[in-house]
Amino acid sequence: MDVQVLNKKICKVFETLDDKRYPETTEYIEGWLDLPDEVRDDAYGVFVSFAESDKPKEWTPEIIHFLEDLLLSEIEEENADAINDLGAMYYDGNRGFEQSFEKAMKYYNMAAANGNRQAQENLGYCYYYGRDGEVDYEKAFHYFALGAFDGHLISLYKIGDMYYNGYYVEKNLKEALLIYERCMETMTEEAASVVAGPVLLRLGNMHLNGEGTKKDPRTALACYQSAERYLYSMVVDDGNYMYKKSLKGAIEGQEKARAEMAKMMDDREWKFE
Repeated sequence: MDVQVLNKKICKVFETLDDKRYPETTEYIEGWLDLPDEVRDDAYGVFVSFAESDKPKEWTPEIIHFLEDLLLSEIEEENADAINDLGAMYYDGNRGFEQSFEKAMKYYNMAAANGNRQAQENLGYCYYYGRDGEVDYEKAFHYFALGAFDGHLISLYKIGDMYYNGYYVEKNLKEALLIYERCMETMTEEAASVVAGPVLLRLGNMHLNGEGTKKDPRTALACYQSAERYLYSMVVDDGNYMYKKSLKGAIEGQEKARAEMAKMMDDREWKFE
C-alpha cells in the first residue's frame, strides 16, 4: 500500500479513536504520524502494531475495516504472513472481528500455497475440527506433520492428540505422552505463551488417569497448576476465549488431583512409634 494512501487511512481511523479506551493504539498512531515517510511502518507493520495494542479490548468497526483493508492490500504483494493473519482474524473472530471459517480457510490456503508453515498448521486445525463442514484426519495429519517437522510445537502436540485419540493413526497413549513431553522439553519462551498451557493440561490428565504412564496425582497437580497460569494469560490477557474450556479444565483438574492425593493418604496405613 502506498505510504500516502496509508497515511490517509490511518488519519481517518485516528479521527474516530477514543484515546482513553485505546491509549496504546493512540500513542502508536501519534508516533507513526510524526515520523518521515521513509521510516514509517508499512501496511503489514501497522497491522502488527495495532494487533499488539490495547489487548484484549474489542476494536471499533472503523478499526476492523481499516485492518482488514491493510491485510487485503498485502495479497497483491504475496505477503504470506499477512494473508495467514487475515485468515486467523476470521478464524478466531476475536476483538469484534467477524468469525467465518469459510473465509479463514480461503486465506489459509492462499498463504499455505506460498509456503507459509503457520497457515499449513492452521489448515490442520480446520480439517481436524471440520471447520469446512467435514472432518478429514488424513489431511489434518498431513498439515500438522509439515509444521511439526519445521519446529512448530502446536503442530507437534496436535499429532500427539491424534495418537491419543487414534485419529488417522493407531491409538497409542505412550506415544502421545512422549510427544507432549517432547513439546515441554523443547519449549521456547516465545512458544510457551500459546503452547505450554494446552500441553500441560494434557499431561495433567494423563498423569491423573494413568494414561500411558502410572497414575500420579502429585505430578498431575503440578501440571494443572502450571497449565492454569498459562491458560489464564491466554484467555484474560490475550482475549483468546476459545481456551476458556481448557482453563476451566485445568482448575477442575486440580480439585480432582487433590481428591486423589487425599484418598491415597486415607488408604495408607500410618505407624507411629
